[in-house]
Amino acid sequence: MVTINGKKYDFSNITIYRVLEKLNYNIERVVVEKNENIVPKANYDEVSIQDGDVLEVISFVGGG
Repeated sequence: MVTINGKKYDFSNITIYRVLEKLNYNIERVVVEKNENIVPKANYDEVSIQDGDVLEVISFVGGG
């Protein structure tokens, strides 16, 4: 189990990119923190999620 924004999910051995796709995030408009470390967007497809990881996904919203 991993925790994403305070909710538990049954993801493991999957990349951050795939998690964001599965949860319908706009990858161009988010920042991801894994275990209190910001993950560079260029690494989303390389960094794997393991059991016990904690992710915070911050979405940017445009407005005026």
